[in-house]
Amino acid sequence: MKLYTPAFAALFLANLTMVSSFSSFFLFPLYITDFGGDDRDIGIIMGAFAMASAFSRPWVADMIDRIGRKRSYTIGTVIMAIMPLVHLLLMGPISANYLILLLARIVHGIGLAICFTAIFTFIIDLIPLARLNEGIGIFGTSGLVGMAIGPMVTEPILRGFGYPAFFMTAALFSVLALLLHLPVHDPYQDQKRQQPPEAHQAAPSFFALLKTRKHLVCGSLALIFGIGLAASSNFIAPLAESRSLSYVSLYYLAYSVAAVLVRLVGGKLGDRIGEKQIVPWGLFLGALALLMCPFISNNAILLGIGFIFGTGHGLLFPALNAMAIRGEPYAVRGKVTGIFTGGIDCGSFLGAMVLGVIAHSAGYNVLFLCAGLALLSGLLIFRFRT
Repeated sequence: MKLYTPAFAALFLANLTMVSSFSSFFLFPLYITDFGGDDRDIGIIMGAFAMASAFSRPWVADMIDRIGRKRSYTIGTVIMAIMPLVHLLLMGPISANYLILLLARIVHGIGLAICFTAIFTFIIDLIPLARLNEGIGIFGTSGLVGMAIGPMVTEPILRGFGYPAFFMTAALFSVLALLLHLPVHDPYQDQKRQQPPEAHQAAPSFFALLKTRKHLVCGSLALIFGIGLAASSNFIAPLAESRSLSYVSLYYLAYSVAAVLVRLVGGKLGDRIGEKQIVPWGLFLGALALLMCPFISNNAILLGIGFIFGTGHGLLFPALNAMAIRGEPYAVRGKVTGIFTGGIDCGSFLGAMVLGVIAHSAGYNVLFLCAGLALLSGLLIFRFRT
């Protein structure tokens, strides 16, 4: 069974364009402030999106196992295409549209949760088990590239043509994702037709799976990973600014390059030696990078730490995902993927809030110390795996 098929390529490009749509909204705080909002409004409105994406996972994961990966992804991309256009109707003072704007962000966050969970379950169904780490790792680079493409494309459009063009471009990215995935056949539907109805009805629920040792460990490690991502994505820039470093983009460049290179060069390593040998190294390298952050004093150190954290990310994400999904039947893969991706989102959401409080009260050094120790605690949790 081949890995790099036309179906793999189509879903790779679909995820790249969908993530580009999502990452375009990294610029959305500008909309909030330009229409009369403040920092508190940014926190509430952006937080509503993250909260909806994280806490809708049990319902989303059940839907993906119930109606299929392709149908679920279609629903998700339609939501992701429509919601940016809704903002065209809200072009006015934030105070006049606050509740509607919050509702729009909540629905948008649910759409993202559907897309992420559905497409990772979809691609796992297409990847040969013997190449699971490699397939997940290479597929995941589509998201890393999409994260960069979204703001890179939409920022000059926003500056040159205003918010209507910005929102239409974000919607167009999701329309491309919708069109790209439509020709791909969903093997889960074939599997489901071959099983008697009672087999699917007997499948365990999201929370029943979460209570098992394997998925409690995997979900906890995903949450801890999310905390590390929150520290890296939200607080590196203000730390660098506080130390008068003018090239914070070096960190994210090194991070992205390392994460992609590890997956391209070492994608087969996890399949050869087993993901359980890879996960501890991913946790260790991520923790090491965060624990080194208090020592950032120049751009060279900043770049080096970005490379170390990116390497940890590149190792940990596919290996942890493969560890969670390996050996699981088709009927629960959506729920398993929901536990994994939902754990990361919950960690990112909770980490941003808690680490923000720590930074405000104790400073950035303590923040990164706490985040690094949180990732190191994953090594203890990992010992309880089955």
